[in-house]
Amino acid sequence: MNILRKGCLEQRWIDVYPNQGKRQGAFSFGWQGTYPFIMTSYHDELESMSTVAHELGHSMHSYLTWKNQPFIYADYSLFVAEVASNFNQAMVRGYLRNAQPDPDFQIALIEEAMNNFHRYFFIMPTLARFELEIHTRIEKGDGVTADDMITLMADLFAEGYGDAMSYKREQSGITWAQFGHLFSNYYVFQYATGISAAHELSAPNLAGTPGAADNYLKIAGVDMATPAAVEATFKVLGDMVDRLEKLVG
Repeated sequence: MNILRKGCLEQRWIDVYPNQGKRQGAFSFGWQGTYPFIMTSYHDELESMSTVAHELGHSMHSYLTWKNQPFIYADYSLFVAEVASNFNQAMVRGYLRNAQPDPDFQIALIEEAMNNFHRYFFIMPTLARFELEIHTRIEKGDGVTADDMITLMADLFAEGYGDAMSYKREQSGITWAQFGHLFSNYYVFQYATGISAAHELSAPNLAGTPGAADNYLKIAGVDMATPAAVEATFKVLGDMVDRLEKLVG
């Protein structure tokens, strides 16, 4: 915590506010011998706060990796990166859930979390299915056009949403063109696995389980070869739905 506080308040890790010519979005980047810098466009609301927490998860992951690993081992996979960032978000949400009981704040906190879950647990897996199908078509020698991809994307969203939602097919179908993540082949599915491992790891830490923090820092201890972490994270989402119903009921 002292490292993070010093990075934010003294060492200027974060380029925090919107500025002329500054790109949208947020990311953490650096290398050994520098700081794990963060670029974001902060607005005074919960989503921006959660984004900073996410990127600080990346930055602390990088900082501790550089500090404890030799140069040759100081890189990490995209999957592991998304575990660290989502773990930090889960920890911040858990803290705020207990620290600020105001019902309106709690509703806003759940809304922010659900928005994140929708992106990581629905949009990204849907993009992964889209990506696999497009690659499969190309490998079979079939051509694809923008219209083909729009149709496929819209069909996948239709299957996911079912009859519970109405949406514009062309608007939803062009989603594939809005994600630069697809230029990194077979990357998007790692958001769903990352958020799952993160919540499996954050639960014992939020509960104050002895040794949980050391376990996270040293060996993690999540077996992603089983569906247990994914199922546990769906329970987290289910708990948010239950709490929201009580808050607005």
